[in-house]
Parts: sequence; C-alpha cells; structure tokens
Amino acid sequence: MVTLDHCAKNCWARIKTMPPGEEAVPRNVAAPESDNPEIPADLPTPRAVVFDWDNTLVDTWPVIHASFKTTLLAMGQEPWTLEQTKDRVSKSLRDAFPELFGNRWEEARDIYYSAFEREHLQSLMPLDNALGTLDHLQGRGKPMALVSNKTGRYLRREVDHLSWNGYFRSVVGAGDAPHDKPDPEALIMALAPIGLSVGPDIWFVGDSRSDLELARNAGCTGILVHPDPDRAKTAFSDCLPRCQVANLDQLTYVLETVG
Repeated sequence: MVTLDHCAKNCWARIKTMPPGEEAVPRNVAAPESDNPEIPADLPTPRAVVFDWDNTLVDTWPVIHASFKTTLLAMGQEPWTLEQTKDRVSKSLRDAFPELFGNRWEEARDIYYSAFEREHLQSLMPLDNALGTLDHLQGRGKPMALVSNKTGRYLRREVDHLSWNGYFRSVVGAGDAPHDKPDPEALIMALAPIGLSVGPDIWFVGDSRSDLELARNAGCTGILVHPDPDRAKTAFSDCLPRCQVANLDQLTYVLETVG
C-alpha cells in the first residue's frame, strides 16, 4: 500500500479562442483573480487525465502518519513528525519498506497494514473541489483513471467507499502492475482500457515526486498539485511539472482554459 508520495510554478502563455462576442483571454497571464495560476502556452489539451489518489484527490495524511508512527515504534525506530512523513512517503510499500526496515520489512508491512486497515475508510475525506473537478472532466467527456502507490485492494476499497467508481475507467494500485510508480508500467496498464497510449496529451496529476517522475519517464504531461509555489524548484528540480496548481479549484480553472 502506502504512498510514500510528493514537484513548480512556471506556467506561460497563448490566446484562448472564444466564441464571437466574447473577449479573448491571454494564456500568458493569470486570470483576473490573483489566485488563478498562469498556464504554459504549449500545455497540450488532455485526451485523458490520470490522477494520483492520496493527497491529490483525498486527504489521507492523518491515517498514513498514524500508521507509520505505530510501525516505526513497533520496529524500535523514532517516529516521524507529520512534515517528515509528508516529505518521505512517496514510494509504494514494496519498494520503500525494504529500504526502511531491511530484512524485517515484511514484519513491518504486517504491522502497518494492521494499523492502516483499522482507520483508513472512517478517516477518508475528499479534498476540496475533488468532486467538482471529476464532474467537470466527466461533463467534458474526458476519460479518467487512477494510478496510485497505495496497495490495489485498499485503493479500490476507498474508491468504492466514496462511490466514485463511475468516474474512473481504470484503477491501478501498487502491486497491480509488474512495477509501481514511477515506472511507466502502471500508467500503461491504466490507459489500456481507455484505448490510449502514453504521450504528452495524457496528463498525470499528483502531489509527489513519484507522480512527476512517472510523468517524465512516460513522456506525459505532469501537473503538480501543491500549495507551495517553490516546491518543485526545491524538491523536484530533476522532474519539474509542466504546470503547478495550488489546489483542485485551480486545476479546474486550467482545464476550463485549455479545453
């Protein structure tokens, strides 16, 4: 399971074509509202949008942090602060735990899963405007999929808990593909039911390094959702996103503008 998950704000310009009688809005400047992001001139219109799950569409940091605290203490390690958890969690469990716990990683895995299973559905909360963003894309006829480093069975359980199955053409979690994010295999698997292949017209939207590395590795368009405008420059300079938005309201604005 686990999303040991976390990349800038450099978005530029072009003119959006508007129906007759409406004023064109330059895409090299932010919209009048100061909280709207700038949009790159060459940002491709997406044929499909693939989302990360944890802390991109839903807030799961509390349960992830609590489960890690239980696991680290049980394994005789110092528990992390919440900020440390956010910085360090990006890889899937099967990739991260052997690095963290060595040859005892399977013992740690079982402790983590036990703690996580007790709370993950009760504490699951959609992020602000997550449903609005999904409704917008569905209304535009844009196919959507999920690719997460959360173990597949937990991921599908959470999607079902929120009754969001109808939004996603495919849901791929850790362990479903031969390799997890940032390997492109999980994304290729997610796009297969849609009949699409990887390329710049596939947007991958996420909040972490593994999301932006996946977009880079697959040749797709990486969109970072993170409130810190310097996050990509400071933490993900080797896998910069094509565009950064602070939240899902801003993502919807970008989608409306690009078309």
